[in-house]
Amino acid sequence: MTKWPNGARSALTLTFDFDAETNWLSRDPANVKRPGTLSQGTYGARCGVPNVLRLLDEEGLRGTFFIPGWVAENRTAPAESILRAGHEIGHHGYLHRWVDPDHPAEELEEMERGLEALQSRLGVRPRGYRSPAGETSPNLIRMLSERGFLYDSSLMDSVDPYYHCLDGGRRGPVELPWHWSLDDAPYLFFSIAAPRPIFTNEHILSIWKAEFEAIHEAGQLFNLVMHPQGIGRPSRLRLLRDFIAHTRGFEGVWYATAEDVARHWQDNVAFDPAERKISPFIEV
Repeated sequence: MTKWPNGARSALTLTFDFDAETNWLSRDPANVKRPGTLSQGTYGARCGVPNVLRLLDEEGLRGTFFIPGWVAENRTAPAESILRAGHEIGHHGYLHRWVDPDHPAEELEEMERGLEALQSRLGVRPRGYRSPAGETSPNLIRMLSERGFLYDSSLMDSVDPYYHCLDGGRRGPVELPWHWSLDDAPYLFFSIAAPRPIFTNEHILSIWKAEFEAIHEAGQLFNLVMHPQGIGRPSRLRLLRDFIAHTRGFEGVWYATAEDVARHWQDNVAFDPAERKISPFIEV
């Protein structure tokens, strides 16, 4: 069983991808002319972020918000409110573009523009990164290491943190894995161009509860991924509050930011390159 701080049995991170309109702009550039579609992201900035911050304050919990550089530049006020409330801010690209390994120059641009925007607008040099839609590449992991990132949270190949192994067997960033079942977007997001079912709170809560209970029993990391434009809706806030209440019924849950978990792992778990016998990056 993983040894978490102070004898905790499991670790739980509440993370939020504050994409605002970038989620829709990056998916289809034609959405720039579709204010109805974009307004879902606007809701996240205007209403979702304040709603989520209020809930976290009432629950006495800190979250991690991954913010694209465009959002820091164009939705600066809500991004600043996240910082003032004492939450962690992580890097989430610049315009939420999905990583394409065949275009390393675009990867570099998204990385550098995002970093510059977070630094210039928010005064933040993030310690963590999450790729848009969980798409990443070996080149991206190297870039994170070169820029001193502590952790990445983009892959789904474990339920515990682990170290990336770089060329030559060198230790890379800590990976904090996630999974689509613990992301609100598949259940809540909808557009005319890409329709899909919208699920009830009961359906989502049953999945999150079952996953949490199994992960807690195994002593692993429960990494919940949410979006202010989704979870920030009135009834969905009730979903999050109900889920938090459920987890409080279990002993030994360590509620932490993503940086807290990564730092704990780095300080307490030795790096062994032999443990990474199967890489998510397959040479073809």
